[in-house]
Amino acid sequence: MKVFSGSSNKPLAEKVAGQLNTSLSPLEIFIFPDGERRVRVIDRVVEQDTVVIQSTSPNSDTAYMELFFIVDALKRSGAKSVTAVIPYLGYQRQDHVFRDGEAVSLEVIIETLESVGMNKLITFDLHSIKIPELFSIPIVHLSALPIFAEKIKEISSFSDGQSSHVLPDTVLVSPDMGGIRRIKILSEMLSDMPYISIVKDRDLETGNIKSNKIDTNLPDFKKEVKRAIIADDMISTGRTIDAAVDLLTEQGIEESVVFATHPVFSNDYKNILQNSKASKVFVTDTINVPDEKMFEKLEILSVAGEIAKELKATSH
Repeated sequence: MKVFSGSSNKPLAEKVAGQLNTSLSPLEIFIFPDGERRVRVIDRVVEQDTVVIQSTSPNSDTAYMELFFIVDALKRSGAKSVTAVIPYLGYQRQDHVFRDGEAVSLEVIIETLESVGMNKLITFDLHSIKIPELFSIPIVHLSALPIFAEKIKEISSFSDGQSSHVLPDTVLVSPDMGGIRRIKILSEMLSDMPYISIVKDRDLETGNIKSNKIDTNLPDFKKEVKRAIIADDMISTGRTIDAAVDLLTEQGIEESVVFATHPVFSNDYKNILQNSKASKVFVTDTINVPDEKMFEKLEILSVAGEIAKELKATSH
């Protein structure tokens, strides 16, 4: 198996290759003055199983075009198979028609990837569990939730001398109703930690949040719960997280910790998150976060081990 990397997240690709006890195979990616890209496979890949690691943020359009060219180059060079590892699948929030006249952008992306020769997809924490149904090729839908669960145990547990237990005044929070399934799975990983959800009303045209309220069946929520762990699939502008933390604080929560798989990070996210009432923000490296995008409260957890584990399992 030969492993290749596009330009978008080479640090993650290098970690994956390291865990596979191999090195990245070279690609020649030339960028013309007008921004067009030319891709050339240097290694011999005839009858080889190949892997391309390429996230699609930031600059989703450029990352996808480069990925299309890499997959095409591998297939034209005789590769037996091409598995695309797209840790963050760009355009996944455009998976159906929200308003009359709209394109279904994700379907266009999928059709293009399949037409250029992608044989299999590995990705993380899709925005909708229905997205895999749009593919006609095998798709492996991995999750960062096990990584989050281990970190939550580390930061939220106490010992009674015999075993560790998660603090009883802690609750899991879904920042919107769409994340209920995700939060239930995380709850099960944490010995059925209690959870609540925030009901959010968003304007589809502007993206602005109109209102927030807490949906909970916990009878003594305000009295007993002092710590919230918010879990989401992605953070873009940070406004949803900021609004959720503010609402929880108003309800008596003393500390809020945030976990999100994909650091999409756009607009004024850094200022919003750093100045929010959240004490810590954990994200993964499905999208590369360069030094200039870091902020004091941010900590990066790696999904390289999960990717390597899946590639090892399918290569035997």
